[in-house]
Amino acid sequence: MRQLNSMMILLLTALLFCFSGAAFGSSTLEEKVIEHQFANGMQLLVVERHDTPVVSAYITIGVGSVHETSETRGVAHLLEHMLFKGTETLGTTDYQKEKPILEAIEKVGSKLDALRLQADADPSRVAALEKELAGLQAEHKQYVVKDVFSKIYSENGGVGYNAFTSKDLTTYLISLPSNKLELWALIESDRMKNPVLREFYTERDVIREERRRSYDTNPPRRHYETLVANAFTVHPYRNPIIGWHSDIANLSPQKTREFLQKYYAPVNTVIALVGDVTAADAIALVERYFGDIEEGTPAPVIMTTEPEQNGEKRITEIFDAEPRLAIAWHKPTMPHQDDYVFDLIDQILGSGRTSRLYRSLVEEQQLATAVSVYGAPGSRYPNLFVIDAIPRHPHTTEELEIAIYAELERLKNELVGETELNKVRNRLVTDQLRQLRSNSGLARLLTSYQSLAGDWRYLATYTREIEKFSAEDIKAVANKYFTSSNRTVVVLKREAGL
Repeated sequence: MRQLNSMMILLLTALLFCFSGAAFGSSTLEEKVIEHQFANGMQLLVVERHDTPVVSAYITIGVGSVHETSETRGVAHLLEHMLFKGTETLGTTDYQKEKPILEAIEKVGSKLDALRLQADADPSRVAALEKELAGLQAEHKQYVVKDVFSKIYSENGGVGYNAFTSKDLTTYLISLPSNKLELWALIESDRMKNPVLREFYTERDVIREERRRSYDTNPPRRHYETLVANAFTVHPYRNPIIGWHSDIANLSPQKTREFLQKYYAPVNTVIALVGDVTAADAIALVERYFGDIEEGTPAPVIMTTEPEQNGEKRITEIFDAEPRLAIAWHKPTMPHQDDYVFDLIDQILGSGRTSRLYRSLVEEQQLATAVSVYGAPGSRYPNLFVIDAIPRHPHTTEELEIAIYAELERLKNELVGETELNKVRNRLVTDQLRQLRSNSGLARLLTSYQSLAGDWRYLATYTREIEKFSAEDIKAVANKYFTSSNRTVVVLKREAGL
């Protein structure tokens, strides 16, 4: 059976190179990725796919919320918003006239922030500064061109223009016709060279409202945030990407600008171009537009290490919502060998309707309406393995928790059958291949692994590595990590009478 599974893995891998519209021909991924590092530290990964005249372009900066300090929590997420606002040439009708108003807004806004921090602040002085700031913001509107990047891209055939911030990374992405790639280089290099933090205080207020609407009053997100904040005690993974309320309120243009200028720079940047482009042209294009940018400061390695957890943490959160249960265990991250095993465990316990937890909790015992399994909150540093479940009325979170532990005990005491193990191995491979079929999916994986693992080849070797691990490895890892002293349990429930 093990030999048969190895043959299946090889067959599935070979299928990648036969997919219509995404073929590499007879070449492997490792042979097709062309990499180049520029003098300023920027890295470029190129994969030529000439079947359709489109290119997916991903820019990943290896900086996320994990790199923030107590003075800058929330700044990476804020910058994701701010960098859509434009540059000195894009997003403005006249930057020379706009600039002095921006400076005045920052001066008044900084005074207002400082005054609000004073316990004995004069309300009339606060009101006066608020009025002055509102007047300047109203005057500033005449110079603002909204959504300038997305408009330019859409007018030139671009699709999927977006950005996202995680604990570890910030990424900007777009897919566009290959004959518009120089437009992309012009726009994105301008954004890196000449960003303007226009509408700062307005956008800060938008994020504060986002925090209230999407986190404080959203049961799943609130539950997750409580879990992560309690599972970690010292590592910055415990802090939400969006920041805490007081963090957002006290972010300043100056702090934001300093973080941007220091870290959003070539030395921390990986670009992937996948599609109808030649490597030589791509290298020349990126050199022409990005090569003169100062290298910047490498993102720091986080030296804070989460101490070993030596006892169960249990939190009950009262909230007017349906009850939920989340359990998390600390685990290593890639490229640790145990992390590969957790990928197999994830599939066994929680991937789809055939997974053990779904069959047991949802279908057979009918204790839950939903159950999910995932890794969180980041991938650069040791993280968590999480099981999240919602009880089916009239069953309780207590019943669910007992049933989950029963499945884990089974994993710890019984070897996974070869048929089941082959199935989950094959599913991991096919899931990866599904992402690699699209230009966008491959570009995302290349930039992510290059930034997080330090080498995009982690992606190319993954299918070979996952084949190495056996049912005995799964049993050993389950016994090592699924202990009561290593877990954090958060129960969300209504207070009696609500």
